[in-house]
Amino acid sequence: MSWVQTVLGEAQRQGIDATSLLGVAGIRADELNKDRLPIDHITRLWRAAASLSQDAGFGLKAGLHVGPASFNVVSFILQSAATLRDAFATAQKYQRLISDGGRIQLLPGDEASWLVYHPRQGDLAFSPHQIEAVLAAIVSFAKWLSPSGLGLQVVRFSHAQLGPRAGYRQAFGCPVEFEQAYSGLLVSNAVLDRALPQANPQLAQVHEQHAALHLKALTDEGQFDHMVRTWLITHLGPPLPTRTDAARAFGLSERTFARRLLACGTHFAAMLDELRKELALQQVAQTQEPFEDIALHLGFAGASPFYRAFDRWVGTTPGEWRQRAKELTHQRPPAH
Repeated sequence: MSWVQTVLGEAQRQGIDATSLLGVAGIRADELNKDRLPIDHITRLWRAAASLSQDAGFGLKAGLHVGPASFNVVSFILQSAATLRDAFATAQKYQRLISDGGRIQLLPGDEASWLVYHPRQGDLAFSPHQIEAVLAAIVSFAKWLSPSGLGLQVVRFSHAQLGPRAGYRQAFGCPVEFEQAYSGLLVSNAVLDRALPQANPQLAQVHEQHAALHLKALTDEGQFDHMVRTWLITHLGPPLPTRTDAARAFGLSERTFARRLLACGTHFAAMLDELRKELALQQVAQTQEPFEDIALHLGFAGASPFYRAFDRWVGTTPGEWRQRAKELTHQRPPAH
């Protein structure tokens, strides 16, 4: 949810209404009460924000507002680290507490080291704004740890340039290269190994113990529902997969299959309905595909049951939803 709040915060600074933004992204307001959201939810949120803002620098600006308390308990460990190299190693260790959407890797060199970001997207390709926000966030957070910052030598992105060069130079203060093999930051080893003024090994150990408990709980908690969701995505209609099909695919009896989903706080019918809803909202809002084709792809017998389900989900028709998304996409935020 840290990234969700980062996106919403930048959207608010640009005069974009949160309700409109969530609507275009297909995210219910009550979902913001959860601790975590699926990766594709957050990707849709980034896409919607970039579209509504029409700001080529949206990701950079959002990432540069990341502060010392942005990443829960991991933030406190990082603030007690002895060096920036130690801080990045800790971030790697507890990456899942920050996000499921990617990982960082430190590739050491003789004089400098690459800090590379590896996106781990869901079914939707990441928005390049997400990747720019991550690298900008690293720069922002490093300034809280070290007064002199990272002193970057080079920044690389795997995607094409989004906005003016000046925006990138302002964010990173160094040459920026695009359409490279990876996205990352080149940092001097001297900077990485410089002692940090707020280093506190005892406090870091206390926070690490707390983070380790969080990580264990996250690792142990219902991963089964995630595996079932992944299976559903690849087997979603036509014909529509049944609970019997799913249980057989996982080598379980239907009773055991249902019990394991219940332990994750859900059941098969609810998961299937939620997945169809997510895909329907996305495809109706972001494509011009005929509604009958969308209905067939999602396993509906025809347009009529699809329309009924859509009305149950959001209280409107697919045509009205598409028109609303189109209007919001072309809506510009007020001038400041």
